[in-house]
Amino acid sequence: MGLDKIWVFGEANGDAVATITLEMLAKARELADTVEVFMAGDGDDYAEELGDHGAETVYATGDLDGAMQGVSVASAVAAAIDSGDVDAPDAFMLGTTQDGRDVAARLSVKLDAPVITNVVALEVDGDSLLGEEPIFGGTVDVKTKNTSGKPGIFLVRPKSFAAESTGGAEADVEDLDVPDLGATGGATVTDRFIEESDGPKLDEAAIVVSGGRGLGEKEAFAMIDDLAKAVGGAAGASRAIVDAGWVPYSMQVGQTGKVVKPTVYIAAGISGATQHLVGMKGSKNIIAINKDPEAPIFAVADLGIVGDVHKVLPKLIEALKG
Repeated sequence: MGLDKIWVFGEANGDAVATITLEMLAKARELADTVEVFMAGDGDDYAEELGDHGAETVYATGDLDGAMQGVSVASAVAAAIDSGDVDAPDAFMLGTTQDGRDVAARLSVKLDAPVITNVVALEVDGDSLLGEEPIFGGTVDVKTKNTSGKPGIFLVRPKSFAAESTGGAEADVEDLDVPDLGATGGATVTDRFIEESDGPKLDEAAIVVSGGRGLGEKEAFAMIDDLAKAVGGAAGASRAIVDAGWVPYSMQVGQTGKVVKPTVYIAAGISGATQHLVGMKGSKNIIAINKDPEAPIFAVADLGIVGDVHKVLPKLIEALKG
């Protein structure tokens, strides 16, 4: 027996709905009779795609004129529920993204409802949800239930569920009025930086090639880029070389970076610290290249190459290009 209704926080990447939103919609359909979306922006732009993935209604704020999403969306949802304009859902699902975290935290305060974070699995337990979260660096999984009597707020990690179209009709769009935000509405977005990329996105690529400290120097990361391009994949990195300033944070794979689940994951010069394993151990096929035969990465690898990345990678790139 499922819940009556779940609200999913909708995010967008340009003209398309963000993958994390579609992933959550797929799971929400399993858990509740009715699935609805709440989001910032013009809901009409995304109603067809959201409906195709199971959303019946989209509650949208319209153009925020530079206002912060977290402040506006959380205030609008709380105001709509408090006024009785909408019935509160049994649970909220939001992605573990910058905007998702912001909205979840503010919703928690306004609705006096708990947030359960880092969720990788969900199940119905009575009239509430159980969220499963990995702890201690991903070595132990625990289940947490919301017993507050308020709608549970669940922050879901990307790639926890598989997005799947239902072929549903275009979702209805309803206005979500933003109330007076007072001082909290003082901050505005003046500009956005969009990092350019000529390949697949890291968290959506079928093949990911990641480099670590074993590369030795920043310039050696060019081999990772070359190999990723040769196989039509995306380049990633361990936290160690991100912290060292070799590559931007957007390329980090791990517990504090992106979670990836590609068909093939190649780890070059990465020892396999738990922090990194959490972000990639769900990959279907893992190939590790490391000169230390005792490196922890080999424990999760399907194929291991014990060797110097400076010798292995050039030969591999040459073979692929030849």
